[in-house]
Amino acid sequence: MQVLKVPSLFSSETCPRRAGGRSARVALTVAAVLLGTWAFALTGAGSARAQAADTKPYDEQLLRLAEILGAVHYLRELCSANDGQLWRDRMKELLDTEGATALRRARLTRSFNQGYRSYRRTYATCTPTAQSSIERFLAEGIEIGDGLVKNVR
Repeated sequence: MQVLKVPSLFSSETCPRRAGGRSARVALTVAAVLLGTWAFALTGAGSARAQAADTKPYDEQLLRLAEILGAVHYLRELCSANDGQLWRDRMKELLDTEGATALRRARLTRSFNQGYRSYRRTYATCTPTAQSSIERFLAEGIEIGDGLVKNVR
């Protein structure tokens, strides 16, 4: 088995012996790190500004509402409510109304899917607990919706 010898960044093995060979390599390494840090800070600041411009004071309630819609969509289908795509259509309306940017749409969609998937993992059949969960979710959804309407007025 042959061992590969990789010189370190601060080793003079890869640089020919000349005046300033090691210090030039260290300076280049430091410059590369600083340039990378600067680029990262710029993209981070830009995305933070874009994210801040893309948020609303009521986003937490909207995300919870989207999660509830996902859970209700799964549970009502599981319990043979014959709603078809009713709850998914409500989510589409929410996306059409509040999903102004791709980032907002993605966050809302992720919440809907999280609600759907979490209850799909929990319930394989319709149980009394699943039905009471539907009732609780509907009540909470109405409460969130009413709160959002009051805040808009």
